[in-house]
Amino acid sequence: MTTAPAAPDVPRYPQDFAGLTALVTGGASGIGAATAALLTARGARVAVLDRDPSGAPEGTVPVLADVTSDAAVQAAVGEAVDRLGGLHILVGNAGIGAIGTVEDNADEEWARVLDINVLGMVRAARAALPHLRKAAAARPGSASITHTCSIAATAGLPQRALYSASKGAVLALTLAMAADHVREGIRVNCVNPGTADTPWIGRLLDQAEDPAAERAALDARQPMGRLVTADEVAAAIVYLASPAAASVTGTALAVDGGMQGLRLRPAAG
Repeated sequence: MTTAPAAPDVPRYPQDFAGLTALVTGGASGIGAATAALLTARGARVAVLDRDPSGAPEGTVPVLADVTSDAAVQAAVGEAVDRLGGLHILVGNAGIGAIGTVEDNADEEWARVLDINVLGMVRAARAALPHLRKAAAARPGSASITHTCSIAATAGLPQRALYSASKGAVLALTLAMAADHVREGIRVNCVNPGTADTPWIGRLLDQAEDPAAERAALDARQPMGRLVTADEVAAAIVYLASPAAASVTGTALAVDGGMQGLRLRPAAG
């Protein structure tokens, strides 16, 4: 008698997002794509808003928009809601990096980064809130906004003045929004990743004189000795958006390999 080959080891996820809908900005690459994929795997219907949605994960609804345009964001959120049949969850993830001290970035670069990293989240939330209110009224505990912030909001990092300022604003925005909308049944939280292994970090390493040495330095900066993965950040975002976090609002969850809170002694030898 021939034994049938073993079934492939396919991860089985809880379907705790069944019946829920989500929109992820910047969801076609990096942390956003990992988040959209995990929400989908756990049963949500997911739309991806991106200026290049070609990389949207399989099974998601791609929606084209640039978060620097309020009109484009309003139209894209409306399209996503129409195609999904509602909106319970917003993940504000679209953002860009910046390198340098306060002397290194011109006013135009400050305006561009703040426009994307801060106002982009404002525009997405502003467009989504009427739909989230409806979701909260129809299904209490289901409505949430989660922002991708950064450890740069709470720790002083060299050569990151502009980026840190933008993410500090995202942290403050998250807390203020949590206070504004808690009585409407909408939870607002953020995730603070450490240095994550994303396409932006890849481009940064490519520009370094010694990419291997630069990566080793970034690894060593986090007490766990490695970069955070996009999937690890996505897991934290999805937790904050999940029914399991129904009593969590106004929280910044660090996913940073211990970078914010740990102070290790130098390794022996």
